[in-house]
Amino acid sequence: MEDRDTSLKTTPLEAKHIALGAKMVPFSGWNMPLQYTGIIDEHMHTREKAGLFDVCHMGELFLKGERAEEAVSRLVTCRTLDMPEGKCRYAFMLNDKGGIVDDLIVFKISEKEFMLVVNAGTTDKDSGWIRKNIEEGVSFFDDSKNIAKLDLQGPLSGEVIAAVSSGEEVKTLKRFTFTKVDIDGVKVLVSRTGYTGEVGYELFFPQEMAGRMWDLLLENKDVKPVGLGARDTLRLEVGYSLYGSDIDEDHSPLEANLERFVYMGKDFIGKEALLREAEEGTERILTGFVCEGRRSARGGFKVLANFGEAGVVTSGAFSPCLKKGIGLCYINRDLAGEGKSVILTDGKVEIEAQLKDVPILEK
Repeated sequence: MEDRDTSLKTTPLEAKHIALGAKMVPFSGWNMPLQYTGIIDEHMHTREKAGLFDVCHMGELFLKGERAEEAVSRLVTCRTLDMPEGKCRYAFMLNDKGGIVDDLIVFKISEKEFMLVVNAGTTDKDSGWIRKNIEEGVSFFDDSKNIAKLDLQGPLSGEVIAAVSSGEEVKTLKRFTFTKVDIDGVKVLVSRTGYTGEVGYELFFPQEMAGRMWDLLLENKDVKPVGLGARDTLRLEVGYSLYGSDIDEDHSPLEANLERFVYMGKDFIGKEALLREAEEGTERILTGFVCEGRRSARGGFKVLANFGEAGVVTSGAFSPCLKKGIGLCYINRDLAGEGKSVILTDGKVEIEAQLKDVPILEK
C-alpha cells in the first residue's frame, strides 16, 4: 500500500482501489481514488456504459419521530409535506442569512422517518446544525459509519443492477424515487439519483458488505471503476454545483441560480433572508462557460468582461465530450447571458470563453 497521510479517513474500499492501480488523493479529509485508467477514459465509459463510484464517504443523517416531517420541512428548502414514501428530493439547508449550509438529498422513508444524504466534508457541521434546530419529539442520529454507498451511473446501469437484484423494478424506477431490493443476499436501498446527468442509481447498504458489493458489480464487463477526476468532469458537463467550490455559506440559492430547488410556500430557516434578496436582487449569479480551446480556467481565475473584472471562476475542467474547456463562474448579473464573450485569467494566462447556461452539455 502506498504511503498516505494517516490523518485521512478511509472508506472500506481503500485496499480495493489501490489493488486496481488507482491514484489516491486527499478529498474532504478522506483518502480517495482520483483515477484508475484515466479521467477521459472513465468519463466516456460512464457516458456510454456504466461507471462505478465509491461514495462511502458521504453522510447519512436520520430524523425520526412524530414531528420528524415538520422538522425536516423547517430545515430544508424543498417541499416535503406532500412527499410520498419512496420519494427523494434535492434541497439545501440554509443559515439565517440565506447562505447554503449544505446541499443534500431528502429521502422519505416513512411518515415518521427521513434520511438526509449530505456531503462528506460537511457531515459533522450538518449534524451540529440539525441538532441545534430541532425540537423535542424528534430523534436525530448520524448513521454514516454503518452505511456504505456506491453509485452506478450510465445508460447501462439499470440493466446491470436488474441482473443482480431480486426484481426488475429497478429498471422502471422514476427519477428521484427509491426502493429496497435484495442483491446477492444484501438488503439494498436503491435510488434513481446521481451526480453525472446520466441514467444512474445510488445504492445504500451495510458497510461491512461494501467489498462484496463492489466486486459483484465489477464482474459485469460493462462496468468500470471511476474516480473523483471523472466525477468532476461529468458533473461539470451538466452544470451541477460542487459544495465548497461553487456553493457555500457565503452564497445563496438565488446567487447560485438554483432557486428552482427552493419552495417558498412554506416556512424554513433562511426564508426571510431569501425574500429580502429576491426583492433587492443579487449582484452576481452563477453560470456556465465554454472555452474557445481545450484549456480551461481553474477555480480562482478572474472573469473579465466589458474591459473590467466582472466575476470569478469557481470550477473548471476539460470536457471529454465537447473537447473544450468548461466550467462555472459567478459573474455580475447585468453582464450575464448565454453567448456573451469573456476572458478568464489568472494574471498570466488569458482564455477566451463564452458564457453558457447550464446544462453545458445538451443531452
